[in-house]
Parts: sequence; C-alpha cells; structure tokens
Amino acid sequence: MPDHDAIVIGAGFSGLYQLKRLRELGLDTCVVEAGGDVGGTWYWNRYPGARCDIESLEYSYSFDQELEQEWDWSERYAAQPEILAYLRHVAERYDLRRDISFDTRVVKLDWDGERAQWTVTTDDGATRRARYVIAATGCLSKPSRPDFPGMADFAGEVYWTSSWPHEGVELAGKRVAVIGTGSSGLQTITAIAPVVERLTVFQRTPAYAVPAHNGPIAERLAALRPRYGDFREESRMTRAGFHCAEENSTFYVDTEPEQVRAEFERRWLDGGLCYTQAFRDILTDVDANEAAAEHVREQIRRKVSDPDLAERLTPRSYPIGAKRMCVDTGYFEVYNRDNVSLVDINAEPIHRLTERGILAGETEHEVDVIILATGFDAMTGALNAIEIRNGERTLREKWAAGPRTYLGLMSEGFPNLFLITGPQSPSVLSNMLTSIEYHVDWVTHAIEHLRAKGLRWMEPDPEAEENWVNANNDVADLTVMPRAASWYMGANIPGKRRVFLPFVGGVGTYRQIGDGVAIARYHGFELA
Repeated sequence: MPDHDAIVIGAGFSGLYQLKRLRELGLDTCVVEAGGDVGGTWYWNRYPGARCDIESLEYSYSFDQELEQEWDWSERYAAQPEILAYLRHVAERYDLRRDISFDTRVVKLDWDGERAQWTVTTDDGATRRARYVIAATGCLSKPSRPDFPGMADFAGEVYWTSSWPHEGVELAGKRVAVIGTGSSGLQTITAIAPVVERLTVFQRTPAYAVPAHNGPIAERLAALRPRYGDFREESRMTRAGFHCAEENSTFYVDTEPEQVRAEFERRWLDGGLCYTQAFRDILTDVDANEAAAEHVREQIRRKVSDPDLAERLTPRSYPIGAKRMCVDTGYFEVYNRDNVSLVDINAEPIHRLTERGILAGETEHEVDVIILATGFDAMTGALNAIEIRNGERTLREKWAAGPRTYLGLMSEGFPNLFLITGPQSPSVLSNMLTSIEYHVDWVTHAIEHLRAKGLRWMEPDPEAEENWVNANNDVADLTVMPRAASWYMGANIPGKRRVFLPFVGGVGTYRQIGDGVAIARYHGFELA
C-alpha cells in the first residue's frame, strides 16, 4: 500500500487549495514544500517593491464566501507582505500546516506501473509512495541565474530578486546596480531609487509598463461584497480570468481615430493589464498592436524629461503584450532623479564583474551592491528540475523540444501525475488564481471519478495530446505573441527550445473545453 493517497508538490496558492480539496474527498494527502513556510512565489520573492499585477479583489481565493467576506485587502494591488499574510491566514484557517513537510525539496519521481503508484524522493534521501502526485510547482519558481564572468571577484554584495534575504537588506546610502528590467526589476528600481546614493540600471530590453494607479480599496471592497460571488463567476468566463469590461470592446479596424485615442486614454487612466484589451484585435492585428504600443511610447516621452533617455527607455523591438506587461507605480519617473542612470547593454555590453563593480563597454561602474533581476525558467523549469521517470522514459527527455501535454493538465506516459497551471494552459496569460482554482477543482473531480469507478490510473491518449500541442501552437501563431524573444517562448534560457508555452485562447474558452472533456467521461484520456 502507498504511504499516502496523494502527494502535492508545493505549498503556494495551488498546493494549499489542492490539499484542502483532497482532504474533502477523504484522501490521505501530504504536501512537500521546499520553503520554510507556506506562500510559494510570495514566500521567496521578498525584494523591495514586490507587488502583484492583478487586483487584490481577484488575486485571492473564491472557494469560500466566508473567507472572501472576512479578509480586508488594503490596496488595489497588494504588496508581497500582505499576500504572504493572507496565505498564512488561509493555512491557519483550514489547519493545513499539519500535512505539509517544509524545507524539503522533491528531486525525483518514479512511476511503478505494476502497483500504479509513484515513489517520491526528496533531497534528504527519504522516499514516500502515493497513488497520485499533483505538481503545484508554480510557473515562475525556477530562477534563471546566469553566471556573469567575474562574479567571484566582486567584493561587494550580490542579491537575486528571486531569493531575497528574509531579514531584508540595508541599501540606504549605497551605490547599487540592478541588472534586468522585467517586472521584478521595475518594482525593485522604483522602490529603492529614493533611498540609495546612486542607482545604475542595466537594461537589455525596454519594457512596456502601464500605471497601476494603486491606492486604498476599502470603499470598493465594501460595495463589491454583496455580489462577490457573481463577480467571480463573471471572471471565470473572461479572456484573462479577471474583469476588463472586454465585452464592450470593439475591433480597432472598425474604430475611428478619435475614438481609438479616447479608448487608449481611458484604459491608461484606469490602469492595469486591461490596457491591451482596449480592442479585440490588439494581439492579432499588427496595426492595432502598433497603435497601442505608440500610445504607451507617447506616455513615456511625457514622463521622462530627458528626450534621449526617454528614447532609450522606449520599447520598439517587439509587439506590446508579446512580453509580460508591467504594471508600474512610478517607474519611468525614477529616471528624472539625479541619482539614477541607465546603461543600455546592447550598446555597452556587460563584459564581466570586477572587484569594484561592473565593466560594461569601456566603462567600469563602481558599486557596493549588485541586484540581479534575471527572471525565471518559466512554466517548464520547475518540473524539469525534478527527475520524473517512468522506466527508461523521463519527462525531461520527452519535453526536450518543448512541452507536450493534454490541456496542460497531464503528459502522456506519466500516469496519475497532474499539473496545476502547467504549460499549454492559460496560466501566466491569466489571473493565476482563476486558473489555479479551475485546475485544482478539475483534478479533484478527476480523482473522485477514478475512485468512484474503481480505476487505478489515467493519462492522456497520445493522439489527443498531439492534437492539443498542435492546437496550442496554431492558436499562438494567429497572434503577435511569438514575435518577441520572451520567457513565454523560453527565449531567456540559453539552449531552451523556443515554443510558445501558454495557451493563448483565453480562460473562458479553455474552461469550456476542460468542462466538455470531463463531461464526456474524460474524453482524450485513457482510464484503466
């Protein structure tokens, strides 16, 4: 007999909810978590300014109406400490910690087909067996850590935004360099610029960033609470899993120029990621996309007083939305400060780190602290970091040319291994909480079905998986999304095959497909 009915990998938003749902089925469930407490992404990412880019009202659980009513979010976009406090509250409220093994990392999974169970090996050498394994490993949990020449020579302090010291870092009055201008870099730069003596930003690719217009939300939360349930149900059928008034949007090609400008201005004043949903064809029509991009460029020119610097901060080499949009709280205005400077590493490449700082082009920039905001091996990195094996076959080898899944939920050849927000599901193109709850509920119902029918395992049919992989790629190719060297494509990881990783068809569409598969007795899956 297995040690557990199910083992869940990860104690972030996905893992906590999956534990609760499997407990409700009466399953003996164990969660294995590499961190020292619950939180997942929000346990590790404690860098200055860390904040969610989905509004707090929707970046939270919806499964319990009492939980929704009792938790008071303070801001439109919650900061990391508040999100972590929320997850700790959830763990306490449902007594989840008693089934979680902390400071323990899964390193290997072995499928035993005869017994129809997984053997899970952890970094302390211990093994556990379970009928089901649910990988709640997160889409952005495997850090990308490029090895810059000379890192060992640098005499100052080096920090990664992906694993910021929990005790914090004192940066006041120091000369600081930040390498990377994705979301983590932007948030860090904005937060530390007012306190450091000197801030030097090393930028490879300028970012499209829209304003957050962050602030208190007590009144809005109070007004929403009487209809919170309906509000959430509406979100589940939207394109991105959160409200954007997209049902009112039209096509750019059918809109008069003055109306186009008015709509972009309205979205800009609203703030947030809904900007790229101003028109239905922004991600499919090159002209519509360029119009949206040019409006953002115009805002950058307004915000940055030095025209030459504004131009260097202006993205032109990729479509807007093809890389993860950033939601900022004053990022561009930072460059009007006398203590902030920008280094374009396309013109002045980083050659090496020196004892005193960073040699870029012909200039050595002397700094006390280097902060590396170099991102993650997204979507597949955390899974490929585990040796997942069925006999001689490994998931890592199967995915060498890109992930192969059915619905982003399972991969053929690896029975009873479920993926929460896996590659080829909406995941990072959506409100993660909407997608997480849908996947956890889908997996829970699938396991319930197996047990009710006396079945021991399930996995995708090879043909169904092939069709889904092709559909994922074909739908992405209908958009401008693959035209950027983004982490959506795996382009930030040397040697990683460039394929579009998430499903771009939208949360509502995906939900209809997933529900249809389940209703049709798990069509496309082999159950035995």
